[in-house]
Amino acid sequence: DLFTERKWASVAVVVSIILGVAGFMVSLHLKVGDLDPGAPELRADSRYNLDNAFMAKAYSASSDVLVVMVETPNDQCTAYKTQALVDALEWELHDVAGVEGTNSLPLLSRRITVGMNEGNPKWYELVPNQWTLNTVANRTPREIFNQGCNLLSLFVYLQDHKADTLAGVVDKVEAFAAKNNTDGVKFVLTAGNAGIEAATNIVVKKASHEMLFWVYGAVILLCFISFRSWRAVVCAVVPLALTSILAEALMVSLGMGIKVATLPVIALGVGIGVDYALYVLTIVLGQLRQGSTLSEAYYRALTFTGKVVMLTGVTLALGVASWAFSPIKFQADMGILLAFMFIWNMLGALILLPALAHFLLPQAQVSSEPSRGEPATKVNLATASKPGICPPHQATSSAITLS
Repeated sequence: DLFTERKWASVAVVVSIILGVAGFMVSLHLKVGDLDPGAPELRADSRYNLDNAFMAKAYSASSDVLVVMVETPNDQCTAYKTQALVDALEWELHDVAGVEGTNSLPLLSRRITVGMNEGNPKWYELVPNQWTLNTVANRTPREIFNQGCNLLSLFVYLQDHKADTLAGVVDKVEAFAAKNNTDGVKFVLTAGNAGIEAATNIVVKKASHEMLFWVYGAVILLCFISFRSWRAVVCAVVPLALTSILAEALMVSLGMGIKVATLPVIALGVGIGVDYALYVLTIVLGQLRQGSTLSEAYYRALTFTGKVVMLTGVTLALGVASWAFSPIKFQADMGILLAFMFIWNMLGALILLPALAHFLLPQAQVSSEPSRGEPATKVNLATASKPGICPPHQATSSAITLS
């Protein structure tokens, strides 16, 4: 029960503040999406990732394709103004890091025009003649535009689908669309496997903040209903918030991004951590209401539910820590992250919670150490308010209000 004393409670709170600030600064670098090329669920030296890296390096091809859709009125997808805008966007995309190549109707128009003129490179230009463009359009593959000629596709082949690569392409397309969208031509994101992942990253980025808001909102509300004390709620929730911050910092150090697969992990840590806090705090509050000092109350909580908290935390952590040796990178990372959260939630409930309770929870004004030559005094709150049983000064000093 050292952390119920002012000295050690102060140390615990100060260390927690330092860790929280440092963790928050590191967590600012947490990105949404994959951070490694190929299949990030596998290790970099896996057969698939090695083959994928070779193909992307040796050939102008990629398994990561983002498609920009260009909407036009019917039969206007081959119009010169439309193709000129698509061509301008295509040139800008070539300057974006991670773009291997592109394919579009304007590009095919240039190539076919050169072929129709004996291969003369002087004709490698988007000819401002609609009859010529229509002739070229008849020779293009059907996946470039649809049957009604009101939807044109710009294929962007990416070096990888890392978060920075996708974000760079999306930002470039959105900026171009904001400047050039008209009633006749609209650039719309996105299709292709990389495009779907880019859209998923945008949704996950928004959902991550909303998820934490609702999870912590529910935890705070239910804790307040259970304890009827905002001080007790703070004691229970602050260790959880610290764990969430440090977990995000750990994700940065492990090279993990927030994805659909990793998004629920932080919420899981909050759910497990609040259980630990409830186990300990319920006993502490119950003992305080019976007149025990905080030190006595916490000691009794340790001997009762504290053992269960330690056993549960260690058991869960050891169970998932073995995943760290898995050949699957995602499973190994999840094992390390979950083990960290289980252990840190346990430490938060056993160390930071009593330290916060020392400063926030009202304590019975009964000394746990009797003065020399005087016997120890114990106060029973059930009889403290009855006249003639307990001296008035003791009854007054032993009253506890948890609000």
